[in-house]
Order: sequence, then structure tokens, then C-alpha cells
Amino acid sequence: MSVPAWVWGATIAAAVLFLTADVLLSRRRPHVPSTRESALHLAGFVAAAVVFGLGVWWFGGGQAAGEFFAGWLTEYSLSVDNLFVFLLIFRRFAVPKELQQNALLIGIVLALVLRAAVIAVGAGLIAAFSWVFFLFGAFLLFTAVQLVRGSGEDDDEFEENRLVRLVRRVLPVTEDFRGPTLVVREAGRRAITPMLLVLVALGTTDLLFALDSIPAIFGLTSDPYIVLTANIFALMGLRQLFFLVGDLLKKLVFLDIGLAVLLAFVGVKLILEALHENSLPFLNGGEPVEWAPVVPIWLSLTAIVVILGTTAVVSLAVSRRRERAAARG
Repeated sequence: MSVPAWVWGATIAAAVLFLTADVLLSRRRPHVPSTRESALHLAGFVAAAVVFGLGVWWFGGGQAAGEFFAGWLTEYSLSVDNLFVFLLIFRRFAVPKELQQNALLIGIVLALVLRAAVIAVGAGLIAAFSWVFFLFGAFLLFTAVQLVRGSGEDDDEFEENRLVRLVRRVLPVTEDFRGPTLVVREAGRRAITPMLLVLVALGTTDLLFALDSIPAIFGLTSDPYIVLTANIFALMGLRQLFFLVGDLLKKLVFLDIGLAVLLAFVGVKLILEALHENSLPFLNGGEPVEWAPVVPIWLSLTAIVVILGTTAVVSLAVSRRRERAAARG
């Protein structure tokens, strides 16, 4: 889909303005969102994504719209896995509940900036080297295997990464939170609050998740505009989802397996596409592999919906059965 420069500018400007206003409002009135508030905001973000997708269909055609919806669903589902880690981070740093919304929002802003950089690098690599799809596909298959292997493990603790430990070692840190403030003056010197450590943890954690999700969406579309906007809509609705389904996350017992199947599907799709567009001299004489099929976007979108729907239904059914068994003793 050909996107004029002014559309790129308008899209980025709209996202920046919205997020800036949201951050300022959350800092001015820190609170724990009610279920109704979270549900309404989440419904608004989902509706906005659907309207945007219809706009893509109107201006770019059905193929582009299908790529957007497939990418948005994939990014959203993979981002749900982030929520588990966010819970652990908030528990590790004992973040007050009324400050969690602000921390999540700023963390999402950092995540979008970092993901935009990863998207730019990924788009450049794909434009220059078509064989990168082989690497992306192999990496997604490897990640899928790792998810299955770790699906039965219970990670109840967040281990601070090297960057968080470095910041803690280099800069003085206050013992308690000072609202949403990041830097304060204490005993005649500047010190950071634990909120800044939380933001560093959130941003770096999402960057690691992006190394999985960005190759996955490039397996569905090579259009950087669709990749970026799908990430924007997926991440902007993540904060409300966190407060809405906090306890429900524990009931998605097969989430890792479902995401592994999703990543494996996209990984195979990437490898097939790489074979179809092959130019590597040591593979088939540098000629495209004709038998390698191209998976149409409608099939990808259908597979994503079926995988995610099946994962949710089976997970909730098994969780309910386990709860009833536990209640009976």
C-alpha cells in the first residue's frame, strides 16, 4: 500500500498528541481505573482499530485491510503475554495501585518508540535482503519451541535485568515512591524514585518481547505503515486490558501453547515465502522454489482467529474444571 508522507506524519502526530494528553491526565489524577472505566476505554480502542482497518480497506483495498487486522490481532495476542511480566514487575517494586496506570502508560510510550526503531531496522533489512525471511522464520520457530518448553513453568518472581541493576548502582534511589515523580531532590542531591526503575524495567522487557512480535507481523505484511499502526493500536489498548483481566490472565493456562502455535504458523509462512522469492545462489541455483505456496492473507487471518479463539475457550474450560475439582476437595 502506497502511503504518502503526509499520512505518515499525520498518523505519528495523532499518536503523539493522544499519548501526551493521556500521560498528562494520568499524572494529574492518579487512580485505580474501575472495571467500567477500563471496559469503556478498551471498547473505544477496539472500535478505533476496527474503524482504522475499514479506512485501510477503503483506501488500500481488501489485501491491505486483511494484513492490518491480522497484524493487529497478532500483536495484541502477543502483547497479552507481556501482562504477566508487568504483574511481576509491579509486585517486585511494590508499585502502589493508583500509580500503576501512569507507569503502564509511560511504559507503553517507551515501548512504541523502541518498537518503531525495530520496525525501521526490520523494514530496511527486508527491503535490502529478501533472504532475511529465512532468519525471521527460523527465529519464530525457535521461539515457538521455547514457549512450549516453558509453558508449564511458574515464574512468580521478576529478576532485574542488567540495565535496571546498572541504573540502581549508578544513581541514588529513594526508598519510597513520590507519586508519579521520577526525579527528586533529597539531602541536597538529586535522586531517582523507584518509578524510574519501573519504567526502565517495563521498557526493556517490552523490547525483548518486540524481538518476537515484530518478525511475526513482518510475516503477515511487509508494509511498514501497517506494521507500525498495528503496533500502535495493539499497545494503546494494552493498559485497559491489564486492569480489566488481571485475575483472568491466570485462567489462560494454555496461552503459551496457543502463542507458540501462532508463532510457528507465521514462521512456516515466512519460510515458504522466502522459498517462493528465493535468490540465494546455493539454494535451487538461486531460482525461486516453485512448489513453495504463498499463504493468502485471508487464510492467515482465519488461522489467527481460530488459534486465539481455541486457546481462550479451551483454557477457560480447563480452568473452570480445575476450580470445580478443587472446590469439591
